[in-house]
Amino acid sequence: MDKEQNNVLLEVEDLHVSFATPVGQVNAVNGISYTLHRHEVMGIVGESGSGKTVEALTIMGLLGTNATVDSGSIRFDGQELLEKSEKDYVTFRGKEVGMIFQNPMTSLNPVYTIGRQLTEALTVHDKGITKKQAQARAIEMLTHVGITQPEKRMKQYPFELSGGMRQRVMIAMGIICHPKLLIADEPTTALDVTIQAQILDLIKKVQQETGMAVIFITHNLGVVADICDSVTVMYAGHIVEQGSARDIFYHTKHPYTQGLLRSTPSIDPDNNERLIPIPGEPVNLLALPDGCPFARRCTQCMEKCLAEKPPKTEFSPGHIAYCWLYGEGKEDGTHG
Repeated sequence: MDKEQNNVLLEVEDLHVSFATPVGQVNAVNGISYTLHRHEVMGIVGESGSGKTVEALTIMGLLGTNATVDSGSIRFDGQELLEKSEKDYVTFRGKEVGMIFQNPMTSLNPVYTIGRQLTEALTVHDKGITKKQAQARAIEMLTHVGITQPEKRMKQYPFELSGGMRQRVMIAMGIICHPKLLIADEPTTALDVTIQAQILDLIKKVQQETGMAVIFITHNLGVVADICDSVTVMYAGHIVEQGSARDIFYHTKHPYTQGLLRSTPSIDPDNNERLIPIPGEPVNLLALPDGCPFARRCTQCMEKCLAEKPPKTEFSPGHIAYCWLYGEGKEDGTHG
């Protein structure tokens, strides 16, 4: 048990996060729990508005002033993050956890050179490093993420680089302090398909070389198939299914996960199945339903689904779903 506990890097337990808005309280994250082990790559998947990014920003201590962590716990390497001060977080971010954001153009400072931004990321966390050492380390990182002519790039500004190159710079910034965890929030969304594949391969290569854990956030189940060990599927701030990548792709249980898979293009040339969109519209986070949040879009919805929160059913170690199809002892997996 001790060995298992030592292997745990991140524990999120019953986390609730809401936002105060002029029209009411938006319940963005509603009681999610999961465990991430060292060296593990976890995909967090769901439509826009499912709470994926909010959960990541909570880990990083980057929520806006209108956000409130209503309850729950986030333990990182044994430390309770929700008890940290902003000063503690300045040390924590970058050194313990790095993050790659969705749009590198808005995440990089437009008035600083690439070199200045990389070296500052180092000097904030290592007061003993010299300017020359920081420059050398930054050039080494740019080379590591596949950027040619790194000395030239160090003197350039973000607008002078292509989208794919800016995202590589963001990855270099994310890993320059050798964090234990890298959070990649939709890192390929703004890029064309060829560059997307290169960035995914780069993240996988960096993870294998450094051994860091990765949380890979995306709305597309297709992109996690090749990179993730485990997958957490979110909908309306709730976790609806969790399991190994194999469980999620080959033994799918929750109707929402099944819907995501049916609406994802296949790379198999012999697969002629039509893509089937998920019907209906996402739930209103200002007024969450009493029952399953997916119920009104679910083709297998029962009366109970509308009235009561679904129970958790475990199908195999680590593979769980919250769905009334399997409630009350139905664990035979006939709906997989």
